[in-house]
Amino acid sequence: MEAVLAHLRAAIERGEYAVGAKLPSEAALSREFEVSRSVIREALRGLQALGMTESRTGKGTFVTATGPADNPTFGPYSARDLIEVRRHVEIPVAGYAAVRRSQDDLDLLAHLLDRMDAETDNTAWVALDSLFHITIAQASGNPVFGKVIEEIRDALARQSAFLNQLGDRRHQSNIEHRDIVTAIESGSEQQAVEAMTAHLTHVEATLTSIVNGDK
Repeated sequence: MEAVLAHLRAAIERGEYAVGAKLPSEAALSREFEVSRSVIREALRGLQALGMTESRTGKGTFVTATGPADNPTFGPYSARDLIEVRRHVEIPVAGYAAVRRSQDDLDLLAHLLDRMDAETDNTAWVALDSLFHITIAQASGNPVFGKVIEEIRDALARQSAFLNQLGDRRHQSNIEHRDIVTAIESGSEQQAVEAMTAHLTHVEATLTSIVNGDK
C-alpha cells in the first residue's frame, strides 16, 4: 500500500495527473500494480486524507491538489482539530487517571497492552488503540471525558491507521502506550501528563513528516 500511494503521490506531484483529472479505476490500478483492490482502496484513502484527491460516488477519484494539504483530514475532522482537542483532553485525562484509577482499570490497560504487542493485523490493532485511549478516559473518573473520546473515535482510528501505514508508528506507539500505563500505575499525575504529552508530540511529528514527504 505504501509503495502504491508513494507512486500515485509522485505522479500527481509531477503533473502526470492534473487537478481535476480522474485517476484510473481501482480495477485498472489493481492490474497495473499487481495488488488486490483492497490495497488500492487503502492507497486512495491515503491520498484523500492527504487532501490530494476526492472520491465522487459513482464517478471515481479525482485530483484536487498537486501536493498534500498542510492539514490532512480524517472523516469530518482535520489532523489539527484532533491534535488540539487531544492535547486539551487526553493530557489532563492521563493525570486524572493516575490519581483516580482503580485496579480494574489497570488490569484492563495491561491486558490491552499485551494484546497490542501481540497483534499482527493492522485493523485489529487500530481498534485496540481506540479502546486503549477510551479506557484511560474512563479511568479518569469523569464520564464526560469518555464521551468526548467516543465522539472522535472514528476519526482517531482513521488517523491511527494512516500513521501506521505511512509512518510505521505501531511499534513506537506500543512503547509509548506502555510508558503511559506505567505512569498511571505509579499514581504520579505529573509523570502521566508527561507520558501522554510525549505520545501526542510524536503523533504530531509523524503527521508532519508524512505531509512533508519525509516518510
